[in-house]
Amino acid sequence: MFKWFSIITLLSLFAGIAFEMFYLAGIPAFLILAYLTIIDFRKVFYLLLICIPLSTEFYLPNGLATDLPTEPLMVGLMLVYGLYVLRHGREMDSSFIRHPIALLLTLHLFWIFATTITSSLFIVSLKFSLAKLWYITVFFFMAGSIIKKEKDFKTFFWCIMFPLMFTVGIVMLRHASYGFTFDTVAKTLSPFYRNHVNYAALLALFIPFVWFARQWYPSFTFKRQVINGSLFILLMAIQFSYTRTAYLTLVIAVGAYFIVRFKLVKLAIVVSLLGALVGFLYLANNDTYLDYAPDYEHTVVHKKFDNLVEATVAGEDISTMERFYRWIAGIRMVTDKPVVGYGPGNFYNFYKPYTVSSFETYVSDNPEQSTIHSYFLLMMVEQGFFGMFVFMALSFYALIKGERVFHESKSVTRQGIVMGAILSLIIINAFLLINDMIETDKMGSFFFMNLAIIINMDLLNRKEKKDHSIE
Repeated sequence: MFKWFSIITLLSLFAGIAFEMFYLAGIPAFLILAYLTIIDFRKVFYLLLICIPLSTEFYLPNGLATDLPTEPLMVGLMLVYGLYVLRHGREMDSSFIRHPIALLLTLHLFWIFATTITSSLFIVSLKFSLAKLWYITVFFFMAGSIIKKEKDFKTFFWCIMFPLMFTVGIVMLRHASYGFTFDTVAKTLSPFYRNHVNYAALLALFIPFVWFARQWYPSFTFKRQVINGSLFILLMAIQFSYTRTAYLTLVIAVGAYFIVRFKLVKLAIVVSLLGALVGFLYLANNDTYLDYAPDYEHTVVHKKFDNLVEATVAGEDISTMERFYRWIAGIRMVTDKPVVGYGPGNFYNFYKPYTVSSFETYVSDNPEQSTIHSYFLLMMVEQGFFGMFVFMALSFYALIKGERVFHESKSVTRQGIVMGAILSLIIINAFLLINDMIETDKMGSFFFMNLAIIINMDLLNRKEKKDHSIE
């Protein structure tokens, strides 16, 4: 093997130099990675976790884009895991896939493919559905077979922590050279983050894990001090990201901690849904929403953060009002296709005729082809009412079940892991109300892994309870 690998290495180097195709020199590394994936995919899964904060968005011809190196790793791991299940499926514990959260997620995936078949643009929806398939396979099913116990979660934590702090350090140093000004944030994020919202979202959703990881080590130990220092740096990074949603989600997470602690999750969900329903009925009654149409000339991009906050309150912030512009279009689209929607990934291709011109802004031509900026509404537009209902049921049930698992957990470590996953889910869902970043590796991966973590902690609790009963 060593001899043949040496020959391949030399040939790859010579071919790369001779043809000026230097990426050919990476063939040996690719072969090692492929070999390792087949022999022990756990190590490659942890490599994937390390790459999440480091990944970069790469644009391909025909308007396609991918995340490197994470997405190719996902595809490879999905194929290997599929072969592993085919070979060892009978030996694997089925309690994970029979869990209600797993069943709801499977129904969500099934409906995505069902609405792909009925899609208004089949090829667009098929690409979306395949990407969703490898996200769920790797970050939910594979993660569920790997992150099973507290020690596995600690490995998961450090695999994310070190590269995340590396990227934060680079961004903060670059931003410091600009004086930490609001209008220079975007210049500091390349190549790791698409924009400041993407950056702040990853920091915010990981904060709960960092907070509870402090419990693993005694006070004044080196690892405890490293985590404390990292927590402070992450909070500072969020502050200088100038992302309003990140500020709000952290406040929500603090409140959510006490809601979970005092077993009020069901009540909080009911109150939230009633509040959303009342708000919608108020705006829909007699077309009241038209009273909040922006002033086209004054709704602009702001270069200073304090001006942005003032504009948000006054309804003159361009990003906020552009969201209203697309949300109104989305709600009007649903009336035409309420059952199966337009198909996954198809909002952009059909929303323009449904827009209301009085809410138009300077960026309404949408050259970047972004979507509706609300994932729950996006589900309704692209997958119909049933698609949105399934996703909401999945999200809400995971929180309700997580609360129960938290209170059933006997160890402080496990309680911290479960609470961290719950709060991280809440932060993600708060972002999804006004964004649609679950399709990105920086957020979507954590959404599915949080679900897997809650399931596995629940299964651990059941096993311990059963063993205790036997004793």
